[in-house]
Amino acid sequence: MSKAAIFDLDGTLLDSMGVWNQIDIDFLGRRGIAVSADYMTTVASMQFREIAEYTIARFGLPDTPEQLMAEWDGMARTAYGTTVQAKPGAVEYLRELKASGVRLGVATTLMPQLRTAALDHLGMSAYFDAIVSVDDAGGVGKAKPDVYVLAASRLGVEPARCTVFEDLLVAIRSAKSAGMQAWAMYDDSSAADWPEITRVADGTLHDFRDAPRL
Repeated sequence: MSKAAIFDLDGTLLDSMGVWNQIDIDFLGRRGIAVSADYMTTVASMQFREIAEYTIARFGLPDTPEQLMAEWDGMARTAYGTTVQAKPGAVEYLRELKASGVRLGVATTLMPQLRTAALDHLGMSAYFDAIVSVDDAGGVGKAKPDVYVLAASRLGVEPARCTVFEDLLVAIRSAKSAGMQAWAMYDDSSAADWPEITRVADGTLHDFRDAPRL
């Protein structure tokens, strides 16, 4: 019977969380505005359009939300397609799992054009048997396990035989609520939750060279 590994992208397979901070800095810098720490904290939990609307209102920008989102999208495509790096040992770990017959999937909130750019750039695309986004799961975010359950279904593997790799506490809890194993990858963006993540997860990682052999 097959086993599966399901991976988040941002902050888990991809060392990419700093990309968005840099986009904020560069975007506002073009307009002569310095980024404050409270801006990044405020927008961290917002959806894309909500961030655009908030940014326009906060800084009195003449742009429409669509114009901001298009500019951010172009900047992000460039970053994900050229500069984003994999977490240590990630590519080698995918290669090992694939060679051992483990089914591989992605469960992500990342937009299609960005995940494609990053996976192609890093040479990861060919390893995955299924790539699922929260939009494929009815737009339900990772506070619920729908995206992981859908990924397991598309991989043809029972949830109990799936291991999920995530960096967010809420996502780890969701995966476990579906009966899956959940391993946590450390990322600076979720450092404040790390003690609780360590308590909840089945295992923790700073480097995929220490990842479990499934």
